[in-house]
Amino acid sequence: MPAADPQPTSSGAAILRFLRVTLHVGFAVLLLVAILRLHVADGAVGADGAGTPAAAGQRLAWSALALALAALYLAGTVLEKRFAAGRSGFNPHPYAAPWLGLVTALWGVLLAGSAEFSWVAFPLFFLHLHLLPRRIALLTIAAMTAAVVASQWVASGLPSPTLPMVLGPGLGAVFAVVTGLAYRALYQESEAQRLAADELRRTREELARTQHEAGVAAERERLAREIHDTLAQGLSSIVLVARAAEKSLASGDLAAAAERFALVQQTASENLAEARSFVRGLTSPQLQESSLPESLQRLCGETETLAAARGDGLRCRFELVGDAAELPPQYSVTLLRAAQASLANVRLHAKASTAVVTLAFLGDEVTLDVYDDGTGFLPEAPASGGAGRADGSGFGLRSLAARVAELHGSLEVETAPGEGTVVALRLPLTGGDTSPEGERD
Repeated sequence: MPAADPQPTSSGAAILRFLRVTLHVGFAVLLLVAILRLHVADGAVGADGAGTPAAAGQRLAWSALALALAALYLAGTVLEKRFAAGRSGFNPHPYAAPWLGLVTALWGVLLAGSAEFSWVAFPLFFLHLHLLPRRIALLTIAAMTAAVVASQWVASGLPSPTLPMVLGPGLGAVFAVVTGLAYRALYQESEAQRLAADELRRTREELARTQHEAGVAAERERLAREIHDTLAQGLSSIVLVARAAEKSLASGDLAAAAERFALVQQTASENLAEARSFVRGLTSPQLQESSLPESLQRLCGETETLAAARGDGLRCRFELVGDAAELPPQYSVTLLRAAQASLANVRLHAKASTAVVTLAFLGDEVTLDVYDDGTGFLPEAPASGGAGRADGSGFGLRSLAARVAELHGSLEVETAPGEGTVVALRLPLTGGDTSPEGERD
């Protein structure tokens, strides 16, 4: 049975479909003509080859056999078409050679009965070339051509075959071989294009899946940073200030308790605004309301207030060096988050009495330094453990380093136990992606 056409990936597929339809129509027409000539010819040859008119019963028998050949041919093509279209789970490919052998055998029996079936051989030539290995197909075509010549010779009643009897089938076979080989080459090229298109489609799907996963991972990283630098720090402050308020209530200091509960409410409101903002992928609400220097100045005041609510005497001041320039939103967000994370560490862990936040505009770069005179730490400790400490802390410096790296900047931490800490951040104002289009916050 003929192999199914490949999916249309080029104009070659349309040519293949046209050739296949022509082949099937040609087979049907030639078989029908042979049956009609068998019945209407005045001198139809009998099965005995003696040249006497064939009996009506013999003609009906040959016609029934011809219809059986047509039904077998149609069944094979229909099964193949249904399988290729996905409408049937039965795969007829393993039965192609036996099917072709049975079709050829039936044609051979018909040819032995009447030379009218000689011309049905030409559509069969194409099937042999398409379904069989080339050498075997050429041998079977040669044998079928010889059978056609012999049938024509016997039907003519001549003592020897004439030149037209040999040249007609011979040239027809040569034409069929050349056309069949061209069809086969076109089919293989179209099949190769189909496979290449399938591979390209799979590659695109895999690339899309990989990009989706990378986007999901990047978004998770963004949310992790924002949660750490805003919600986590804010919730930590709320817990600590609430504990201080409870102590004030227990000691009867209602004024201090009210002040600290008000601070809890303010911190919760600010963090709620931050959460809504980074869920929408916008910049920090603080930067929408004021400039970066003003936001850093206010952050220092809030740090002192939160420290005082815990009973700590931390003094925090802000210093601006150079003329403040307008920065891309992503730069401003990164610098503000760096200051928030650094001051949160100072307030919660450093046991410092003084903290200084310095923002400097130095021509081709902007810098942020956060200094404290606290206890310091071993610089390697926060990086150890990969994912942070067991309690979920230790993420801040890694998150900050990732933010800075995205902007092609640098981050340095200078510290030692008992000698305080300096977090120094540098962002280039040229040579990196500083356009607002690249922002995510």
